[in-house]
Amino acid sequence: MDIKEVIGIDVGKQKNEALIHTKQKVLEFDNNAAGFRKMERWVLKNTAYQKQQLMFAFEHTGLYSYPLSLFLTEKQYLYIVLPGLELKRSMGITRGKTDKIDAKRIALYTYEKREKLKPFELPQKEIIQIRRLISLREKLVKQRAGYKGTLGEYKHFLKKKDNEMLFIVHEKMIKELSKQIEKVEEKLDEIVKHNDQLKQMYNLITSVKSVGKQTALFMIAFTNGFTLFKNWRKFATYSGIAPFPYSSGTSVRGRTRVSNLANKRIKSLLDLCAKNSIQYNQEMKLYYQKRLEEGKSKMGTINIIRNKLLSRIFAVVERGTPYVNTMKYVN
Repeated sequence: MDIKEVIGIDVGKQKNEALIHTKQKVLEFDNNAAGFRKMERWVLKNTAYQKQQLMFAFEHTGLYSYPLSLFLTEKQYLYIVLPGLELKRSMGITRGKTDKIDAKRIALYTYEKREKLKPFELPQKEIIQIRRLISLREKLVKQRAGYKGTLGEYKHFLKKKDNEMLFIVHEKMIKELSKQIEKVEEKLDEIVKHNDQLKQMYNLITSVKSVGKQTALFMIAFTNGFTLFKNWRKFATYSGIAPFPYSSGTSVRGRTRVSNLANKRIKSLLDLCAKNSIQYNQEMKLYYQKRLEEGKSKMGTINIIRNKLLSRIFAVVERGTPYVNTMKYVN
């Protein structure tokens, strides 16, 4: 890439702030289609470079930044969507915060790393739908768990005949939330079923013993159809299950451990898969028992199993053939 100019954009709910790095020119524009066209005209007027020599950069802000991503993709501009934590840690010690300052920091960071950063590619429509439905399902499940917890306390401490309305409302809410969760899951199944590529990925992932439906959907969504990560080890780091050494000189001698910087939901799902495999997968059960008999750490062994399952998921997708359980051929 021969990037000559970077435009940093601070994305807001209604207004965005853009800054051209080399000229330090600033523009405020609406976060909608008309505003994007205004921003495009302003950038082309104030830069002397070709379209392919420009790079736009902004922080990932979910729904707020999605229309801008869509516009830049349709117009075939190069752009970067930066994780908030990556940007924050790159700044060091800072003082003050305004939309203009944020746009300037985004532009500076991207300009300095423009040769190393890989332009963002908007996921296919179905994967975006899966991500949103997964998020919706998570919220509904959390709300249902809240009502179930409260109802359990009511049953323990209150008499139903004296507090009938409390019980009725909570039971109806739990029932309705369960119904909506089921509808979301049906829609997720429908999306996967009607896309041959996603359907194949889904079937390959779930062919790995102890890996279930929700894990398969999360894997597809957060790997962008297994295109965002070069190998399973990279995804293990993203998921927070890759161990890192913790030592320095002669004074620091900590145990090798995983990082707290992770996608906690993916980590949780892989943890459930690992614990399920210890119970129902003879191979993993024997491996787990053998490690414990050797005096190895319980949590360390579970983490190894998480990594084993993850490596198998990536392997079956890359190979394009289902997982084969070799244990059944052992005499």
